[in-house]
Amino acid sequence: MSDALLGFGDALQPLNIAFIVLGVLMGYVIGVLPGLNRPAALAIAVPLSYYMTPLSAVAFLIGIAKASGAGGATTAILINTPGEPNATVTCLDGYPMAKAGKAVKALKVALYGSVIGDVVGTLALIMIAKPLAVFSLRIGPIEMTTIMMIALALIAALAGNSLLRGLAAGIFGILLATVGLDPESGTPRLTFGQVELLDGIPLLAVTVGMLALSEMIIQAEDVLARRGEVVASVPTTGDHSFSWREFLHVLPTFLRSSVIGTGIGILPGLGPTVASFASYAAAKRLARPGEEFGKGEIKGVAAAETADNAVVPASFIPLFALGLPGSVSAAILIAALMIHGVVPGPRMFAEHERLVSGIYGTMLVTAAVMLIVGRIGLVAFAQLTRVPATVIIPVVTVLCLVGAYLESRSFFAVQMTIGFAILGYLMHRFDYSRVTFLIGFVIGPQFELSLRQSIIISNGDITVLARHPIALAIIVIAIVAGLYFLRRPRA
Repeated sequence: MSDALLGFGDALQPLNIAFIVLGVLMGYVIGVLPGLNRPAALAIAVPLSYYMTPLSAVAFLIGIAKASGAGGATTAILINTPGEPNATVTCLDGYPMAKAGKAVKALKVALYGSVIGDVVGTLALIMIAKPLAVFSLRIGPIEMTTIMMIALALIAALAGNSLLRGLAAGIFGILLATVGLDPESGTPRLTFGQVELLDGIPLLAVTVGMLALSEMIIQAEDVLARRGEVVASVPTTGDHSFSWREFLHVLPTFLRSSVIGTGIGILPGLGPTVASFASYAAAKRLARPGEEFGKGEIKGVAAAETADNAVVPASFIPLFALGLPGSVSAAILIAALMIHGVVPGPRMFAEHERLVSGIYGTMLVTAAVMLIVGRIGLVAFAQLTRVPATVIIPVVTVLCLVGAYLESRSFFAVQMTIGFAILGYLMHRFDYSRVTFLIGFVIGPQFELSLRQSIIISNGDITVLARHPIALAIIVIAIVAGLYFLRRPRA
């Protein structure tokens, strides 16, 4: 208990609050800038966290993760350009509100919904993660192996348009995670004589290259394709108020969407896009007479943004409890923690209880900072939508390469980052999920360890599963889910 209280006290240290504010500011700016998204923002920021304390690093990254989601609503509302797939739902009612002169009202609704969803998701994380971690310590390697298998299968099915291509990407990620010295025999594996690969492929090179730098290549291609197009502007005058009466009118939508987003965030692979669409569909189904969704309905913006931001803290539940990243943001957070020698998983609560409590505290502080910064800078952040992509792309590219170099002071890391950027671009072009690849790469070492332990325990006899009903049930669920997604028609 004392460590828990000390951890919350650490969150209130001036230095950590300063990093939270810096992260929130960067998150808003990156979220508003056209062409950038939450995973790319986090990938760019991970190298900067290398020089911070573990708690400051996590506080900084959490500030970026939360604020970039809230900032992304700005482009969706003002210029009808979603920075991420989940922001597409915000466009449905946000942009019509902007065209009707209610842009500021829509931005306020998005901000308040983001903060409420974030607080509800964080409270769920605090209440659920530790009990789940205690339970996970009681399950053996066979069960853990099957849990990771079904998690990867779910992510593969939901993160792209093809289950088979998603699985191929995830398995490829696991394969590349085996590069380096064999943990048992010390024999080099897949190093091809490169001494730099004896410690494995740098996680930072994979995250920055696969998410941030490859995204810049994709955005550059998009800019060239859209050259000469003119984006219509929205009115700058109109109804800017969001009264207390309107807040109470939307409050049930805020709370319902928070619960939906939290529930979806706990399940690995579903993510903010599914949460936004599910929450919007629920709000539309419960619409009252006179509420026209898709034509500038205030509840539509509230539903989409609240659920989206509830997913971020909720996706940390499987990360802290099981060591499984439930989203790309959680996978990148693993990279930041591992840089500081902290391995996410159930043992975190025993080995780093003060740090975990500090993380909880910083997440609550971040929600308050996000509300204050977002409310003060509401109009100023909106002006960033005018920054052209021709300025953003070169600046972000340089930041990616410099960040890759700073981690190890090695040009080999820069080469690896560029290589994974090209790989990420090709995977995007041929519809192979980069999300599944990254999560497969992150869980690869733990998956290999659990699989090896399972083989030793079972002595290679598959019938041993009969004595492990939990593992058997998980495998059956994975098979049924796989058959469902294979038969399901794709949009």
